[in-house]
Amino acid sequence: MSGLNETILTWILLTPIIGAILVALIPDRDKTSPWLALITTLVTFGLTLHLPAHFITGQPGFQFEINKPWIENPAIFYHVGVDGLSLWMVVLSGLLGPVGVLASWNAIRERRKIFYSLFLVQQTAMLGVFVSLDLMIYYGFWELSLVPMAILIAMYGRKDGVKAAVKFFIYTFVPSAPLLVAIIWLYVRTGTFNFSVLQSSIANGALPADALFWTALAFLFAFAVKVPIFPLHGWLADSFSEAPVALAMVIAGKLGLYSMLRFHVGLFPVQARAIAPLLIALTVIGVLYGACVALVQRDFWRLIAFATLSHFSLTTLGIYGLNLTGRDGAIYQTLNQGVIEGALFVLLGVLDARYRSSQIASYGGVAAKLPRTASFFVITILAMAGLPMLNGFIGEFLILSSTFTNVSRGWAVAATLTIILGAAYALWLVQRIFYGPESQMTVSTPAADLQFNEWIALIPLAALMLVMGVAPRIWMPPIEHSAQMPLVKQVTESPQIVPMTTQETTR
Repeated sequence: MSGLNETILTWILLTPIIGAILVALIPDRDKTSPWLALITTLVTFGLTLHLPAHFITGQPGFQFEINKPWIENPAIFYHVGVDGLSLWMVVLSGLLGPVGVLASWNAIRERRKIFYSLFLVQQTAMLGVFVSLDLMIYYGFWELSLVPMAILIAMYGRKDGVKAAVKFFIYTFVPSAPLLVAIIWLYVRTGTFNFSVLQSSIANGALPADALFWTALAFLFAFAVKVPIFPLHGWLADSFSEAPVALAMVIAGKLGLYSMLRFHVGLFPVQARAIAPLLIALTVIGVLYGACVALVQRDFWRLIAFATLSHFSLTTLGIYGLNLTGRDGAIYQTLNQGVIEGALFVLLGVLDARYRSSQIASYGGVAAKLPRTASFFVITILAMAGLPMLNGFIGEFLILSSTFTNVSRGWAVAATLTIILGAAYALWLVQRIFYGPESQMTVSTPAADLQFNEWIALIPLAALMLVMGVAPRIWMPPIEHSAQMPLVKQVTESPQIVPMTTQETTR
């Protein structure tokens, strides 16, 4: 078992790539490509489960770590590992792999080899971002994650995939240029890309503060676009409208939010604290803006895009409140949103495939035709709205309560409005699509309820929504322990980032 512990991360990264090569080489006959992709993603998910099964909560530093020389000059190491921050992100990515394949089972009918090959490459890229501890290796995976997304959006877009793909690529690729410059500058000044060494050097004042400000800003810019944070969300609605369901699950949020925690707050705590008031203001604006714009959307893909902007803005608020409770809530909410959005995109994909329309006004009374779809949809929407006993409640409560007690009551009250607005657009969407009088499209279009592959994709996600809502302690110990690391405590326990009155301060 110790031998597997030493190589498990390598196997997790290699398995999707091996699957992608096999899919590309084997003739595409009938369902060969999806079956091979499904087997690959299931094996990958099984490997990711080895991590929580053998993760030692309370052990300092990174676990399952591999640090081997790769390139001599510049000194790039194959350096990977996980801690409480990245552990569940890896497992979540592993889970969404087979869900994405099952959601695409009948939706992708042409050029399957290309689709599933690129999807598996995307899987490796995401996993690589979460485990990389060498900044150049991290950057390679970060860039790799953009390419399959852009290609698949262009190839499989519903109406104008090329336009959406170009917008996505420009928005996400351009900020990566200053990120690369910043990484190279750090290497020139320190002679290393090693995350832990850089973290210690910056904390000890080995680098000039003025230059660090611009370096940290370059990191933040790249991550903020990928989340996205208001007003850098211009690519989001078009990408959601055009992306295949399997890509829409991972196109926003997780990579950017994780990178903010690990490589912005983690590497540049002083600079993160300095810019936190601005980010808090932008995230609260994003929370309200996303929810309000979602209320007036008439296309359900665009509605979910702006709802995502609102929810991930709230998660970013938890990060830049720079306190332990908010940080834990932000990590947990990132996991929650991954599960909720995975189910939601599968269900919206079902509706789009059955009725060939994403216009909400065209629907009505669908519950009578698709009762099982309606049941899963209601559960998912209630979780997204933050109903107690479902997983969306826990993260929101931790973020909002920490903002109220540790940041500002005013910002907390403003952000809390998203719960009311979120419930409004979520319940309106359910009522308009599934209940009320049957529309002409619903009456005239024969549609089958959930198929076997869709059942298999949705059941574990629905179960997780309940279990994560009633038993968060299953997931929280590693997350909480990662917050006890010395440099994390330094940034979260230093003086408050927003001026508050004595009555508003709790520490």
